[in-house]
This record gives sequence, C-alpha cells and structure tokens, in this order.
Amino acid sequence: MTLRRIILLITAAIGLFVGLWAAVWPDTFYTSFPGLGRVWIAVDGPFNEHLIRDVGSLYLALAAASIAATFSRTPDAGRVVGVAWAVFGIPHFIYHASHFAEMAPIDVAGNAVSLGASLLLGIVLMLPGKTQKKEKEL
Repeated sequence: MTLRRIILLITAAIGLFVGLWAAVWPDTFYTSFPGLGRVWIAVDGPFNEHLIRDVGSLYLALAAASIAATFSRTPDAGRVVGVAWAVFGIPHFIYHASHFAEMAPIDVAGNAVSLGASLLLGIVLMLPGKTQKKEKEL
C-alpha cells in the first residue's frame, strides 16, 4: 500500500469519526467532543443543531472523497482531496489557534496536534506523486 493511500485512509477515518458523531448525534458532539472528559465545542457558544449537523456533513464529504481517492489508480485524485483537506484545515486551525489563550494547556495541545495533523496530511497529499510512464502509442 502506498503512503498516499495510507494517508487517504487516515483522513477518511478522521472524517468518519468527526462526521458521524456530529451529523448523527449533534447534541453529544456539542457537549462531549473530543471525548475523554474534554469539551471543545460547548465552550464556544450556544448549541446550534443545524450548524453542527452541517459540520458533520462536511467531514463526511471529506471522508467520502478520501475513500474514493484510495481507489484511484493515479495520484491526482489524492492530490485534489489534499487540496480540500488543506483549504478546510487552514482556517479551521487558525480559528482555534487564535483562541489558545482561553484554553487549558491539554486542550491547546490536543487542538494543535489534531488540527495540525489533519492539515499536514492534506498538504502531504497535495505533493506530486510518482510519475507514471505513458504507454507507447502503436
């Protein structure tokens, strides 16, 4: 299995984890994300079911694109998916980083690592893949 496919599967897992939780159980996502006794969403404002389900749908769409790209025979699909993860990840990371002063150190670390990792995976996916030799014309 290629590194690109491994990264696509990791991004799919991230998208499925966040997406299913937010889209199917928005109330527990709001009160309990990311889990393990930490709360990152409820501290940021009132519950908005529509917004949380939309975020879940966005993550599910990214997961679906990652899964579809794992079956592509060229790196181009993975690169396009990487663009989508990076475009989403940059403002997402910036928003959370601008609020680090308001967070407990463990939450700063969790946000920086989780959001930074998904952004970095998107950037890595955008890198050129191996060039395939074109078939000779007959």
